[in-house]
Amino acid sequence: MNFNFNFNADGLIPAIIQQNPTPENPCGRVLMMAWMNREAIEISLKTGMMHYWSRSRRRLWYKGEMSGHTQRIVRWFVDCDGDTLLFHVDQAGGACHTGFESCFFSELDRKGEPLPLQEKPLFNANEIYKRKGETEFTERPQEEKKN
Repeated sequence: MNFNFNFNADGLIPAIIQQNPTPENPCGRVLMMAWMNREAIEISLKTGMMHYWSRSRRRLWYKGEMSGHTQRIVRWFVDCDGDTLLFHVDQAGGACHTGFESCFFSELDRKGEPLPLQEKPLFNANEIYKRKGETEFTERPQEEKKN
């Protein structure tokens, strides 16, 4: 890599992942944000598939290694400061570990209160991750309760 990225003090750079825009969907939905280190970038470019750095597990991870919901790189960009990456990908299945297509499924009103969910998960996260030997996924978002 010839570009001089501005990694943070931990050697990481944020990556915004967006569904590849098409003539039918020219805007391309933002799917997720994740962290990458130099090795994750290099492996992603070499394989054509997205890899990230897990801050909690302290290791590289291949997107879809547990769920099978992979991301194939179409093209990528760096912002004007060199401190944020944007990847256009072809997403297979849901991008979010909660089962949703995008990690950005929780809309808020102008007061910061959650609005009712407008979409349904694409898959059951508990089934996927329990089947793969992970602990049960318990962070599933809850519908707003009305008083």
